Amino acid sequence: MNSVYKNIQASIKKKEKLLAVLIDPDKTTLEALPSFMDKLNASIATHVFVGGSEVSKHVTQILIAALKNLTKIPVVVFPGDITQISENADALLFLSLISGRNPDYLIDKHVQAIPLLKASELEVIPTGYVLIESGKKTSVERVTKTQPMKRNEVSKIVDTSLAGQLLGQKLMYLEAGSGATHPIDSEIISEVKKTINIPLIVGGGVRSKKQLDDAYKAGADMVVVGTAFEEDEAFFNELN
Repeated sequence: MNSVYKNIQASIKKKEKLLAVLIDPDKTTLEALPSFMDKLNASIATHVFVGGSEVSKHVTQILIAALKNLTKIPVVVFPGDITQISENADALLFLSLISGRNPDYLIDKHVQAIPLLKASELEVIPTGYVLIESGKKTSVERVTKTQPMKRNEVSKIVDTSLAGQLLGQKLMYLEAGSGATHPIDSEIISEVKKTINIPLIVGGGVRSKKQLDDAYKAGADMVVVGTAFEEDEAFFNELN
């Protein structure tokens, strides 16, 4: 498969909007996967993200191996921990939690991952990860022991995103968190997009076609949807 990152850049250049469906290994069974992937393959989804904040060991690797037999859509690891790295995937988002100040998620986990990455041919995409408050305490906040950035501190979110880009991140990911009560505000997306010149990913809290379109209109290059599909697979029909 061609470079996932280069394909994202090419799509953006053609003004194509991207949609990633996030699959949490601990919330997905192998028995239900074929039916789910039939719906996903027939939808407007362009990528499959796999990962979660708390996932049992080896579950991610088993799920990704099954996914690769069920879709030609790029499968990308969205890791909550190094135990979720799978060489069967097409790419890995090398997430740096730049909204927090816990060194484990700024550099230490990355160093721990290097022996695994050196032994694989996995495409690694440096990604700045910015957690923004969403109305509830998310699993990301609990696991990483970091505080999300406040929604009303737009300039601070913008500056954090630009700092991530200047540090060499190739993607910027604004995250409201799994199960967020509302998505990232359009103003935040718009202001970040005006400031950075790397692809912008937005995830968390998107549960309707309108919210998806609002994120795109505000400047998101890719939107990630997870919980909406977990709660109701009929959401696929709303998107098509």
